[in-house]
Amino acid sequence: MAEEHTEREVKLAYDSPTEARQAVVAAGAVPLRPRRLQNDCLLDRDLKPLGDRMCTLRFRLDGDLAYFTFKGTPQLGTTKVREELETLVDDGKTLLRILERLGFRVWFSYQKYREEFRQGSLVIAVDESPIGTFIELEGNEEDILAMTTNLGRCQTDFLLDSYLALFRQHCAETGSSAVNMLFDEL
Repeated sequence: MAEEHTEREVKLAYDSPTEARQAVVAAGAVPLRPRRLQNDCLLDRDLKPLGDRMCTLRFRLDGDLAYFTFKGTPQLGTTKVREELETLVDDGKTLLRILERLGFRVWFSYQKYREEFRQGSLVIAVDESPIGTFIELEGNEEDILAMTTNLGRCQTDFLLDSYLALFRQHCAETGSSAVNMLFDEL
């Protein structure tokens, strides 16, 4: 069954996973899902009709689970808001083959280790990526702003960019020629 909702999120940069994790626990969040590797890939057709509309079609291997997600055009404000349709997939490899037959191809892959916490309805993720450590806050705006304060941060610290945009920025700043955000490429 597909889960449909409006996603509202922000990212905050941290110097290390330990610093991020300690900040989240000190802010009162409780563990939700343990640390695990996520392998994500973005799909589109050759002329990138989804990318042109700033939409995302993502396939994710999350530990032993596979998810297929559509994300609509982001509405930027204090937080990033967009439509999200996501479903758990039984056979991810077959789904990718079907999408290839329909003209979709993987054009960007990225990895991160993610550990999730919860405070009320807010989901807090500590993401360790090849380009740095981030806390991602997902929930309603009031909870995001309250947790931001509890973390000792403010709205000017918000990153509304996707991991793709952050990766491109990292490559521009470091001169990296990597094409994917993978641990063995950066």
